[in-house]
Amino acid sequence: MSSVENKAAEPTTGKPSEVLSSAERAALLQSNNGWGAWLVLRTWLEVFVLLGLAGVYPGVVTTVLVLLLLPGRQLGLAVLMHEAGHGSLFSSRRLNIWVGQWLCALPTFGDLPSYAAGHLEHHRKAGTHDDPDLPNYAAYPVSKASFRRKIWRDLSGQTGVKLMGSLLRGGAGNMNRGTPQGRHLLARQLLTQGVLFLVLASLGWGWTWLLWFGTYMTTYMLVIRLRQLAEHAVVPDLYDLDPRKNTRTVDAPRWQRFLLAPNFVNFHMEHHFMAGVPCYHLPALRQILQNRGYLDAVPETKSYRDVLNRVLLPHASETA
Repeated sequence: MSSVENKAAEPTTGKPSEVLSSAERAALLQSNNGWGAWLVLRTWLEVFVLLGLAGVYPGVVTTVLVLLLLPGRQLGLAVLMHEAGHGSLFSSRRLNIWVGQWLCALPTFGDLPSYAAGHLEHHRKAGTHDDPDLPNYAAYPVSKASFRRKIWRDLSGQTGVKLMGSLLRGGAGNMNRGTPQGRHLLARQLLTQGVLFLVLASLGWGWTWLLWFGTYMTTYMLVIRLRQLAEHAVVPDLYDLDPRKNTRTVDAPRWQRFLLAPNFVNFHMEHHFMAGVPCYHLPALRQILQNRGYLDAVPETKSYRDVLNRVLLPHASETA
């Protein structure tokens, strides 16, 4: 996207129309099919490179490498599902629906329509006590001991088993399995996993599907927990409607973004400021907001270590 001219900083209540010109808003909201296709293709290439390494060179080192790096690729697919749910990954509604569902949502046991409905409710109610995502972050900060227990539940598969049970019952944003639509969704999710296995098997790496699923059930659970905390936990004011107060952006180093925040998902405050902006335009939006002084009073978060320093109590004893 081409750069836009600076505008003098003015008092604002946080509405995009008070910070950005109509031309700037139009440019930022413009989806680009090339960008969307590249993000989807790149994410899947990274998946196959990792599983291919494990398939060609099986062993402890490559297994650990997959467990460390694959969660970010799985999150990358979920992020692209999120983009498609906002209708911003592609300029074509049909592409958003088909790619967002079949290449992004279903491979990570999601469902684009039901996810989008719940997520848009989060956007409408962020900064209020009615935010449906509050259970993910409202209880923070917590003690280090409590957080260690959460990490253990994630890495031991307990969180994954709980999520899988919820998915099978039709929870976690999916349709009720007792309805025809819900049964069809389960069939599509299983079909997608079967296709992934067949593709891997055709390359001689069929067994690496177990790494895909095992990663999803363990280290991926920890990565999505960290993402949720980074976005909304222990922000300046979780119950203020201003996204500068109820949402956080993490200006993390590139290596941390690769591990924990693929496809620009770290720019979460900017996303809440103007949800229709495609993820690949969020860095440009942040730069404009910084130039206008819109972010002058916002605490900076430069790494995911900074996030942990905020969400963990230095000295506390509590149960969770």
